[in-house]
Amino acid sequence: MAEGSEGGGAAADVPSSVRALLVEAAADALGALDPALVPVALRRVRAFAPRRRASAGAVPLWRALVDDAGFRHAVAAAWSRERGTVAEAPQERAVPDGDVTSDDVEVFGDGALPAPGEEEDTTPARVHERAAGAFLLRPDGWEATVGRARALDMTLQAESTDRSEAARLRRERDRLAAQVEELRAQARDAVARADAAAAELAGARKNERRLRADADRARAEARAVHETASAERAAAEAALRDVREERRAAGVELARARAEREEARRTRTAAADLATARARLLLDTVVDAAVGLRRELALGPSTTTPADELAASLPDAPARPRPGSRGRAGDDPALLDDLLSVPRTHLVVDGYNVTKTGFGDLTLAEQRDRLLGGLLRVAAAGTEVTVCFDGADAAVHPVHAPRGVRVLFSSGEIADELIRRLVAAEPVGRPVVVVTSDRAVADDVQAMGAACVSAQTLLARLGRR
Repeated sequence: MAEGSEGGGAAADVPSSVRALLVEAAADALGALDPALVPVALRRVRAFAPRRRASAGAVPLWRALVDDAGFRHAVAAAWSRERGTVAEAPQERAVPDGDVTSDDVEVFGDGALPAPGEEEDTTPARVHERAAGAFLLRPDGWEATVGRARALDMTLQAESTDRSEAARLRRERDRLAAQVEELRAQARDAVARADAAAAELAGARKNERRLRADADRARAEARAVHETASAERAAAEAALRDVREERRAAGVELARARAEREEARRTRTAAADLATARARLLLDTVVDAAVGLRRELALGPSTTTPADELAASLPDAPARPRPGSRGRAGDDPALLDDLLSVPRTHLVVDGYNVTKTGFGDLTLAEQRDRLLGGLLRVAAAGTEVTVCFDGADAAVHPVHAPRGVRVLFSSGEIADELIRRLVAAEPVGRPVVVVTSDRAVADDVQAMGAACVSAQTLLARLGRR
């Protein structure tokens, strides 16, 4: 409506204090208003408790006062009745939809302007009430009344701000005055401390002069003591060097003596351990051989008689192969079984002599692997097995010896010499069997007490399942 659009700008200029009075008046009037006349926007507000309407419904109440002229006129009527100056006219005639006139002001009383000749009350509360009445009644010049209230609020706010600033400045002045007084007290204390410090400084300077004299005497004494100590230290260092040199020489002699003693002890221990091992091995061999001999003798009569030996020694006797154990021939694989059945027998094999006799068409690595694989079964039966190879091929093709088979490569000698040294290292009386077809090696090891069989005998033994 026209009034709502015209009053929107003026409503924005209503000070907050006047607006609060208007909202309270609207909240009070809303409770007594006929429900049929309550605007739609205020029906929820009317359901609020009377004490909560002004606070909880402030926004819709103010909007209804600005936009709804009928609600504003109803609030204006309640406003005039509350102040006791209203006549019965508001109940008898309709309030126009536009602004009220001066006649309306006379009817509604406590409106906007004072009566002619009446002195205007300028207290803030009265000014705010006149502005609220002017906003409700809308007489001519009501915006000026609201403007005076707004100006009064601005003046009061400025005065309040000025009073607050003045109070702050007074507090700041008091604080600065207290600080000045405190600084003055501190200055007085500083002057007193400075006087005391000056007196203390004078005493300190006097003590300093005395201490300097004492220090000069002490430095002179210290120089004399230092010179004496330097001379004594030089003599002590020379003596210490002599002692250290003697100790170093004694340490060298002691280390040499200890090394000689340790070497002698190791030599004695190694010799004793070797002698003990040889004796123990020989003893075990003799004992096991005696047990084997007892078992061998219990098998039956020997097939070789002294007459056979005598006949063999005659010049015209027919040549016959030398029998082995139980009359077996020298190339009989069973002969090797008999020799290996003696407890603690050491089987020494001329490796390449055997492999080149049996499977020389293979490579050296394949020959070694095949021979060692066959000897694994012999070692598994409890026989000590040592295989000797010439050492030229060892670095190029390393050998992984099977469990229980000892593989040796000659170094700086041929395998034949290594075999001779192995037989010589065994104690006299231990059964040693050498497998080789080399006649010179066979003669040498037999001369040292070892038994010898040919390479074909071992190959036949390994080829037998």
